[in-house]
Formats: sequence, C-alpha cells, structure tokens
Amino acid sequence: MEKKKLIALFVALGLSTSPAWAGEKEQLEVLRQTTLNLIKALVQTGALTQAAADGLIRDAEKSATDTVAAQAKSATAGAEPGVVRVPYVPEVVRRAMKEEIKQEVLAQAKGERWGDPGSLPSWISRISWEGDFRLRYQRDIFGSSNIPPAQFNPVGLTLASNTTEDRNRLRLQARLGMKAKVSDNTSANLRITTGNLTDPVSTNQTLGNNFNKYSLVLDRAYLKSDPYYWLTLSGGKMPNPWLGTDLVWDKDLNFEGVAASFKPAFSEEWNGFLTAGAFPVQEIERSDTVMANNKWLYGYQAGVQWTAPNSSTAKFGVGLYDFRNVEGTVNPALGSHVYDKSAAQAMQKGNSLMYVNFPGDANLYGLASKFKELNLTGTMDWATFDPFHVIVTADFVKNLGYDQAEIAQRTGLAALDPKTKGYHAKLMVGVPTIRQAGEWQAYVAYKYLERDAVLDALTDSDFHLGGTNAKGYILGGAYGIDKNTSLGLRWLSANQIDGATLAIDGLQVDLNAKF
Repeated sequence: MEKKKLIALFVALGLSTSPAWAGEKEQLEVLRQTTLNLIKALVQTGALTQAAADGLIRDAEKSATDTVAAQAKSATAGAEPGVVRVPYVPEVVRRAMKEEIKQEVLAQAKGERWGDPGSLPSWISRISWEGDFRLRYQRDIFGSSNIPPAQFNPVGLTLASNTTEDRNRLRLQARLGMKAKVSDNTSANLRITTGNLTDPVSTNQTLGNNFNKYSLVLDRAYLKSDPYYWLTLSGGKMPNPWLGTDLVWDKDLNFEGVAASFKPAFSEEWNGFLTAGAFPVQEIERSDTVMANNKWLYGYQAGVQWTAPNSSTAKFGVGLYDFRNVEGTVNPALGSHVYDKSAAQAMQKGNSLMYVNFPGDANLYGLASKFKELNLTGTMDWATFDPFHVIVTADFVKNLGYDQAEIAQRTGLAALDPKTKGYHAKLMVGVPTIRQAGEWQAYVAYKYLERDAVLDALTDSDFHLGGTNAKGYILGGAYGIDKNTSLGLRWLSANQIDGATLAIDGLQVDLNAKF
C-alpha cells in the first residue's frame, strides 16, 4: 500500500463521525487526535507539505461523511418512519482493522524513514562517489650526449622542446567521480580532475604556480547501460573500452563517442568479448575556405578470457584501430589555408611530420603517415598464492596504414623508412591492487615503440616523457602504508631508436590515496 493511501485511510478512520456508543466515541476521539498529531509530525519533518496535509484531511473528512451518509441511507431503507438503524461493527473487528492499518503505516514509515531527521531523499541513495589523490616528486634526467632542440627537430623525425636541461617537479593529480544509478541497468557517470584542455593524456598539475588556484576539468561524462548480462552499451566521454597497455593508449586517456561490448559465455571457464566503437577525433565544419575532413577513430577488438577454479585468469585480444583523416594535407599554394585543420591538434613527439603550409606561411605540422593499428594483447594472472599474484602482460602493435609511396606523393617526403612496430612486456609480483597497510607489488617492464607504430599524441606520457621512437625499461613497486594509501617508486630509462640521440631517464615517487 502506498504512503498516501495508507495515510488517507488512517485519517478517514480517525476523522470518521460514524454513530457510536459513548465508550466508542471516546476511543474514536483518541484515534482522531492521534491521527492529527501524526499528520502534524509528518509536516514538521518534511515528509508532507502543509498543503498536502490540509488536502488529505479534507479528502478524508469528505470520504468519512459520504461513508456515514451511505450507511445511514442503507440502514433506513425499508425501515418504518421515525426509526433509525445504526450499523454495528464488533469491537474485535474494529481493533483488528486499526491494528492492521497501524502496522502497515509503521512498517512503511520505518522503511522510508518518515520523520527521521537524518533521512535523505531517495535519489541520494542512487548516487555513489569515488576518487583518488596522488602527490608526485618527478625528476627528469637528460643524457649528456643529447643535442639541443634546435638541431633535433627536422621535419620527418620529431618535435621536442627540451633535450638537455634536467628538471625537478612536484606534481599532483586529484580526481572525483560520480555514478548515478538511473535504473537497474543504466547509470550516468561524471568525473572531474586536475589537468587542462590541451593535453588529452595527462591529469597532472605541476606545483609552483605563485600559489595560484588550479583548474578542474570534466574528463568523463557518459551513459552506460547493461540491458542484458552479455551486452554493455556506452556513450559520451568514457573510459578506455579496450584490453591493452600503455603501449598504444595512455592510462589517463578517455574516449569520446559510442561503444558496444558483447560478452558471450562459452562455458563456466571460457568467455568471449567483442567490442566495437566509433569516436570523433576532431569535428571540422567544412566551407569554401575549409576543405579538411572530420577525423574519426573506428575501433574493433575480439578476444577470449579463461578463468580457473582458483581464480587465475588469462585474457587475449586482437584489436584494429582505424584512424580516418588524421594525416596532414599540404595546402595547394602560398597563402592558401584550406587544409590548415588537417594539422595535428595534439602531439607529444616521435611521429613523422610534414609541413601543411608552404614556406613563408606560419609553420603547421601534420602527420605524414596514416594510421591503422593492429594490436595483439595478452595477459596471464596466476592467483595460486592469493593474495599474492604473478601477472605477465605482453603487447604488440603494427601500423598497417603506413604506405611509403602514398606518403611521398602526398607530402614529398620520399626518404622516410617504415618504422611501424612496437612491443611491450611486463612482469608484476604482489597484490594486484593495494588496499591495506603492508601489501606490496613490484614490477619490471621493457618497451620498444618505433616512430610511426601508433599516434604519439595518445600513447604513454611518462616513458621518454611521452611519444614514440623510444626503447627502454621500467622498474617500479609500491607499498601500502595505510588503508587505501600507498607509496610508489618508478625508474624509467629510455633512449631514442632513430635519429639524433635523445636519452631521458625519469624518477617518480608517488604518494597515492584512494576513496
């Protein structure tokens, strides 16, 4: 029975003016006053508005009056003139009705916390929060054999703003996410973070800004629905939907667009997954003076997952990430700017570049290669010694979109050798996620990523200080110093694969807290 219906019925009984004996009138008066006091208490606690309470009393009084009139009419029908028949309801029946209604009202009041000063609206209970905070000391160390940036940046190789000056920084990352449960199957998700609007792969804020305020940006805003146990749909600015590592996608990168994931179950131990998505990279409004095309990413990945009785797991996925129109196009003449928007919006360093404008115009750099990335990813998690795990991850990528003849025709850069492969291997020992004091993990990794294997703008921003055309190793670990709090240490050592020497080592010391 709904709250208002229960209250209305209770009010009707309490305000009833049905004929009664003297003792019964006293009981009805007590019930009437009790009911009015209950309504008053509900108004004071905000469970009912005063207007709603007044309307409830009017409706109940009218209902009671109509009921009494109907009973009187029924009782006098066929009776002798001057004789009034008063219907009699046994005391035991009245008490039973009263007690039943009382218990139903009290049960609903308890379940919905009527009159509880600490109670919250029901929509509050459908919202959950999560977040994390990281304080980092970072030291970037450049090799003594590195050459200055001015000599390091010929078109066709890379762009770098610093190649020789060591740097020490304190940085922080703060993120707060909200999940609102719209229904049993659908949720709306938002997350704000430190960062800026020009770097898609970093949420770091460097300290030392004259004590000025920091910017917060919205880095996730998406709907997620699971209409069936085997289907997940997402749309908006969402987390990475692919199985993979930071060889291809930086861990802080979020995708804009729509994605669908199918998860068929083959047996208790074997499951599959098939994910497809469409993501606008850059929307361009075409006109007579703007002839560049919209840039898109279409992604597909299929794979399988095996789960052992002891909770050990293995996953393997094959992905194809097809970027459309991200390559640069040369303007047709000096002073023409119709293809300016084919220039790369975001870059780190490493990809082969070309001039979009003619000499004499301001320099605009575009990507020389097209990108269609074939990605193979596998991971094995041994949980035999749970809570300690041994996790091995391997990743391989190949850019199928690189075409030397097409690049020469479109850009005039005929001397570029294909450098289109990359691979990554990592071994981790310890707990997968540190949640308690005393828990730990340690890992070692090796990475090799050629110049045009992936888009340099979207790959790892820490290794070699971001981008492609780098190889080297990573050593790291973390230790829990409190609940949901850990201290981490990483050493990254990377060198340039092709071209001028660019060696960059990095030390990162992180204090992490999650909630």
